[in-house]
Amino acid sequence: MEAGFSEMRNELQSRDAFCRRIQLECQQLHTELLKIREYKDKQEFQKKHQSSCVQLTEQRENKNAGLLLLAQSQERQREELSKIRNHVYREEQSHRSEQERMETEISDLTEELHQKEITIATIMEKASLLERQLKMELEIKDKLLAKQQLLDFQYKVIKSENTHLKEMV
Repeated sequence: MEAGFSEMRNELQSRDAFCRRIQLECQQLHTELLKIREYKDKQEFQKKHQSSCVQLTEQRENKNAGLLLLAQSQERQREELSKIRNHVYREEQSHRSEQERMETEISDLTEELHQKEITIATIMEKASLLERQLKMELEIKDKLLAKQQLLDFQYKVIKSENTHLKEMV
């Protein structure tokens, strides 16, 4: 996008230079036109070379027509230059607003990520604590189960001795 802006700026500068050259040519043509008018006035004053006057008049008219065409061309160039400037301005504004939107979005995502990292750390701490508690409970249950099995075994032994004693009695 930056390259597009640079290209448009270069084109604007090129067209500005072209418009300045046209203005300079217009000034030169205007100066020539003034000289032609002076020459014509001298010719009319001296009543010599009427054919030259006609020719100069035609040249002046041609140059006037050329000046008019140049002025029209210059006006079109100005309009086009104005359109290009407006377009570049709109593109720059669009680019700036898009860049600001992206910066805001990145900031929001960074904050969200930070909050998620905090949540994950909290969950990991709780999970670690629960894991330790579960291990302790498992150890206690294993001990109780071993005790229960021992007691069951002792009960069976005593029961069998009891049965044996009852039979003997």
